[in-house]
This record gives sequence, C-alpha cells and structure tokens, in this order.
Amino acid sequence: MGVLSSIKEKIFGKATAEPAKTTTATKAATTAEADGKAKAAAMAEAAKAAATAATTAKAAAQPVDVEAIMEAAVKAKGIKLNWRVSIVDLMRALDLDSSLAARKELAKELKYNGTDPDGSAEKNMWLHKELMKALAENGGRIPKELMS
Repeated sequence: MGVLSSIKEKIFGKATAEPAKTTTATKAATTAEADGKAKAAAMAEAAKAAATAATTAKAAAQPVDVEAIMEAAVKAKGIKLNWRVSIVDLMRALDLDSSLAARKELAKELKYNGTDPDGSAEKNMWLHKELMKALAENGGRIPKELMS
C-alpha cells in the first residue's frame, strides 16, 4: 500500500465488504435455481444485499469533512501540529511515517516533476497542496483556504 493510499484510508476509512455480500447472494440465487422456494429466498437475499450495497455506496458518496477528522487526530495526539500547512505534521497526526523517504514516495505517487531538492520547503508545500486536491477529488470536503 502506498503512502497516498494510507492517508486516504486514515481519512476515509477502509472500504466496506458490502459488494462481496452482493456477489455471494447472487451466486446463491444462481445455485438455487433448481429449487423454487430456495430460489425465491435467495433472490430476496440478493435484493436485500444489493439495497444494502446501494445504501453504503450512497453514504460513501457523501463528502467527508477532512478538517474535522484532522482536528480530531491532532487533538488525540495531544501535541501542537500544524496540519493545515505542514505535510509532515499532517502525516504525524495520522500516525503515518513522515520521513523523507515516505515524502519522496508520496511525491512520486502524486506525480511530482519539479526540480526542488528532496525535503525542500517548496516541495513539501507542493505535496501538501496536491494532497488536499487528491483528497477533494476522492470525496473530501477541504477548507477553501487549503485549496489555493
């Protein structure tokens, strides 16, 4: 799992297993075709699983308040972290590796093509800005001041 995926998982949570239930229910319905009563029960279960998956997908489509999640993470750490500006502090708040190597990997994942040296303030600022864009593109609600 890459650094960007780890950040997304910390912000958005892990993917649910609901689609797997739908697949299982659909297979059960297919297998039960020989028995009419079992088929009806399996079809009802498949419909229920599909409805649950649709509800889960709809809930996932709701924007996630990144600011609230980050503020809670910082508060839980009990130390002063300026996640709004610092990529290092943001990663530390999420209990992720914020080393130069981790930030190099994140830069690669975000397709950094600048010429700033590794660990430079400019590159770290770019990483933070691009991460905010990536989170917004994936359903995160980001404060406007962090998007510019």
